[in-house]
Order: sequence, then C-alpha cells, then structure tokens
Amino acid sequence: MLILTAALVAVLVGSILQRVSGTGVGLVVAPVLSLLMGPATGVLVTNAATVCSGFMITLSVRRMVEWKHAAILIAAALPGVILGALVVSWVSAEWLQIGVGAVVLLALAITKFSRSTGDVKQRKAVVPAGLIGGFFNSTAGVAAPAMVVYSRITNWDQLRFAATMQPVFMSLGALSVGSKLIAGVPFVLPVPVFVAFGSLIATIFVGITVGTWLSHRMDKAAASKLAMTLAAVGGVVVMVRGALALILA
Repeated sequence: MLILTAALVAVLVGSILQRVSGTGVGLVVAPVLSLLMGPATGVLVTNAATVCSGFMITLSVRRMVEWKHAAILIAAALPGVILGALVVSWVSAEWLQIGVGAVVLLALAITKFSRSTGDVKQRKAVVPAGLIGGFFNSTAGVAAPAMVVYSRITNWDQLRFAATMQPVFMSLGALSVGSKLIAGVPFVLPVPVFVAFGSLIATIFVGITVGTWLSHRMDKAAASKLAMTLAAVGGVVVMVRGALALILA
C-alpha cells in the first residue's frame, strides 16, 4: 500500500500538470514508478496511466484536437514503439534504470534549450517526431519532449498542440502497453489489478478536476517548469540507483 500511495501521489501531480500545460504525466510519473516498481514495470504502468489521463483529458478538449494531425503522429510512432518494447524486453533492470534516467534528463534538456523557429514544415518533421516520440514513450514513458520540440520548430499553436497531444499520448500509451506485453515484459503489481486501476482512474479524475480549476488561475509556464523540475530530480535518482546496482552487483 505504501508503494501504491506514493505512485498515486505522482500520478495526481502529473495529471494536474498535464491538464494545465498539456504534458506532465510521463515526465513526473515514469521516474517515480521506475524507482518503486523497477524500470520495466514502472514504465509500463506509466504507459497505462497515460492511456487513462489522455482519454479523460481528450473528452474535455476534443473540440481543439487536430485529429488528422494526431493520426499521422500515431502512425509514425508505431515502429518506434515496437522497437522500444523489444529493447525493454532485452535489457537488464540495472541498465534499463540508467537508460530511463538518461532519456528523461536528455529529453528535459532538449525541451528546455530548443527554440521556436517556425521555419520547418510539418510534413517534413511529423514522421521523425512520431518515430522518436514512440521510441522514448516505450522505453522511458516520455514522449512529450519529442513532441514539444516538434511543436516549436513548426510553430504549432500552443492550445491546439496541448489538445492534440492528449489522444496522441493515449494512443502511444496503449500501443506501448500492448507491444510490451506481447514482447514478454514483466507486469507485476504490488496490489490486485482492480485495486490498482480503480485507484489510478480515480486519482487521474481528481487530478484533471484540480488541473481544470488551476488552468484558469495558474501560469502554464510555471506548471511546465514544476513538471520539469520534478522529472529532473526523479531522472537523476533513477540513474544513480541503476549505476549503484551495477557497481554493487
């Protein structure tokens, strides 16, 4: 129950930030669950959380979603998702922890230092963005940074980007879960499945409700900065833990 409580707190914070800024669940939840449950199961549960959060937020922002754009990104991501699932099934837990932490930190750095240029056409960048996002989502639970960079170099409207990302994250999460289960990635929860997923859905609902209230009162830049800070701390801890496990093995 201690693990479940800590995981739900991470999901709650991530859901609030995702509703406010468009991203947050994967960045905040993946490092925490990797520490609590191990990298393979932790990222898999993170993928499941993004399915729930993406679906529930999509319902509230569906009129702003660019559905054709979302479909192209999802299709482009599929090869990356499959490759990522195979990598997760092949790599040891220690190296996977280091990899998850490194990918999170790299993704945060790319997100922070990328600049809006607006000089790249969407049709040229959409496939690479989807492919990279799918791979990152499957291996580390963090597709958002690839999508953020894509939105900046193509000058995608922020409101439509945040809305369109919700069905994208939902679909990438579902594809990642399915491909990993087929690849044989272990999926063992510390509590019964119905308890875990019932609690997950309820927590996401609360997070979205609070996030909706905050979205009219909280600066989106501040929410994004908080999500990145929490993710950076989690990424460092996960990577250090993996390195220590290798040293002490």
